[in-house]
Amino acid sequence: MATLSVQAVRPPPLTSTSDPPLFDGTTRLYISYSCPYAQRVWITRNYKRLQDKIKLVPIDLQDRPAWYKEKVYPENKVPSLEHNGKVLGESLDLIKYVDANFEGTPLFPGDPAKKEFGEQLLSHVDTFNNDASSSLKGGVVQQASSAFDYLENALGKFDDGPFFLGQFSLVDIAYIPFVERFQPVSVDVFKHDITEGRPKLATWIEEVNKIDAYTETKLEPQEIVDRFKKRYLYQQ
Repeated sequence: MATLSVQAVRPPPLTSTSDPPLFDGTTRLYISYSCPYAQRVWITRNYKRLQDKIKLVPIDLQDRPAWYKEKVYPENKVPSLEHNGKVLGESLDLIKYVDANFEGTPLFPGDPAKKEFGEQLLSHVDTFNNDASSSLKGGVVQQASSAFDYLENALGKFDDGPFFLGQFSLVDIAYIPFVERFQPVSVDVFKHDITEGRPKLATWIEEVNKIDAYTETKLEPQEIVDRFKKRYLYQQ
């Protein structure tokens, strides 16, 4: 199992004083280390072992280079993927794009039942995120129960593995960056364990954390908690 020591090799984020890359046809994934949306595509890249095919370019969102908006991605947000002379965005679209257009282990099943359920779960992820995050931001963590109950029930759909579709897939990749953030905040700030009474969710989190492609992208839990407190608790 990978540890957070892997983070030591991360390149430093580019800032407003950084020169733009040479636009020479290299495939680049622009991310922020702290962005859960960008993390989705980063995990996908890692899992498919595309480190030599897709160059990781971290951006400092608090001090982003002007050339990023002017020359790369007019939306001026992450993630974005520069590939074959075009730049694409939106994390759910990008994880599907990387899975479909690059070599490596497929991350979406061909089985019709799993495919249909997978699309259903992907279409629900924004609702899950909004429900859970609004509850935490509002300081009423119990209101997030239905969001995590949904995950617990979904994890019981297939019994051929601990993941949403049995085997690790884009669905797990879509959800884990947000669960990674909700879990330590719930415990530290609200003294609430989101896995209590949800054994499948507990097992899922444990199993995802055995996957190097994911653990290489993680934030330190204390950093997540500190960011939450600074943004939502200390501003009043």
